[in-house]
Amino acid sequence: MLNLQEDSKILFIGDSITDCGRDRSNPENLGGGYANILGGRLGMEYAELNLKFLNLGISGNRAQDLKGRWQKDCLAHKPDVLSIFIGINDTWRRYDSGNPTSTESYKEDFRFILEEARSKLACQIVIMEPFVLSFPEDRKAWREDLDPKIQAARELSLEYADVYVPLDGVFASASCRKEPGYWAPDGVHPSLQGHALVAESWMDYAGL
Repeated sequence: MLNLQEDSKILFIGDSITDCGRDRSNPENLGGGYANILGGRLGMEYAELNLKFLNLGISGNRAQDLKGRWQKDCLAHKPDVLSIFIGINDTWRRYDSGNPTSTESYKEDFRFILEEARSKLACQIVIMEPFVLSFPEDRKAWREDLDPKIQAARELSLEYADVYVPLDGVFASASCRKEPGYWAPDGVHPSLQGHALVAESWMDYAGL
């Protein structure tokens, strides 16, 4: 559960799902996805706290890319709440460009950024679980690569996270209500409804 305080700064960082077309020239722009929805919801429901929001997602990022920019894009901003959503590209690059990331490397890089955040910042940490849906058909084969990385994220959350958002399970459940392509047309990037589901799940697991 998160404990929001007056003037808390919430940093969303990750890959294209977080980036979602944000305007890099405008620090207040949160893109068109779940970060923007959360900025609106939290800003409305906790208006008296004067919360600050920052989106530093970059499309295509893997865990190693976050590690490379961690000082500049995380530690330097000194967030009070750090929300990390990373992992699907560590799987995707294996299938679209023959450039795999081992689970061991993913976990090592993820541990590095979490350890840096925990040791150098007085922040609460939210880890968002990477996910893939079974649409299109070829995405089903990705489970072999992604499932061990999901397990790694879960293990790291036990050590470092204040909140863990189990999105792979959340989307699997949602796909029993409506076909997977409704939530993420390519199995990875959420639709508007999918981003709303991410935001709602974030708030639910954060106890907000």
